[in-house]
Amino acid sequence: MNFIFLGPPGAGKGTHAKLLSQKHGIPQISTGDMLRENIKRATDLGKQAQVYIDQGELVPDDLVIQMVEERLAQPDCQKGYILDGFPRTVTQAEALSKFARIDKVIDLVADTSVILGNLSGRRVCGNCGATYHTRRLNGATTCAACGGKLIHRVDDQPETILHRLEVYHKKTEPLIEYYKKADLIMDVVVESTIDHDFMLIEKALGL
Repeated sequence: MNFIFLGPPGAGKGTHAKLLSQKHGIPQISTGDMLRENIKRATDLGKQAQVYIDQGELVPDDLVIQMVEERLAQPDCQKGYILDGFPRTVTQAEALSKFARIDKVIDLVADTSVILGNLSGRRVCGNCGATYHTRRLNGATTCAACGGKLIHRVDDQPETILHRLEVYHKKTEPLIEYYKKADLIMDVVVESTIDHDFMLIEKALGL
């Protein structure tokens, strides 16, 4: 069970990948989390990545690909994994195919209005990073986990969201076509409740 989750910002990739990981006992592999962990542990990869991040540049493909390859070789990935946020380009997908077998790719689809609602209402704890949504906060302004102040990130402002969506579609359309040609991709419309959308994802994955 080796899966890839694709989808625009705000479609719920991380949320659903985490739910799937917890329910079925297969690790969720997030390149963002791996980068932070490598930097925290000051590994060779982490040190190299930090140089680019400090300069405000994207971490090069070869470093990200190497990091993913090393992670997928770990014992906990031998029975399956969920790739969340990787690959992002056809180049990364082609590199991935040389060291990993992918069983299915899920493309989470949502209308722009749904994504705007999901992201513009998101609040993040400035201390521990926990995420919330104004729909369920009932006016609270502090984190239930640690008491930290909840912030509205610049990334979650409507103007920024629309730009992120434009960049995502431009960069990811070729990747979606790549997996369509390989007959691996399935669209799942995620515009209802988390529970309902998760049920649709499990059904698409045959779980």
